Amino acid sequence: MNEKHIQLAQKRERLIAQAAQQRATLARSVQTWRGPLALADQGLSALRYLKHNPLWVVGGVAVFVVLRRRSAGKWLRRGWVAWNMLRRLRAARLRVHSQIAPLR
Repeated sequence: MNEKHIQLAQKRERLIAQAAQQRATLARSVQTWRGPLALADQGLSALRYLKHNPLWVVGGVAVFVVLRRRSAGKWLRRGWVAWNMLRRLRAARLRVHSQIAPLR
């Protein structure tokens, strides 16, 4: 091999080692977020399920109203507020994601 090929091979080895070190550092820094992100992922999965199966929501609300007529209005108001907050958060998230340039 000529000198240029040797230098390229050495540089490639250094870059591979550097990338491995960066992956290990990233894995350690992300480790603390695994639990909260897994919980958020489960919550999103539950919301997607309810979105695709709305009869469960309607049935749950109907059972709730029958069992607790007095407090049903209070809980329905809370649900309405929570639903509106989720809609606003989703819209804000979409605005933020549309403003961020994709990383290359």
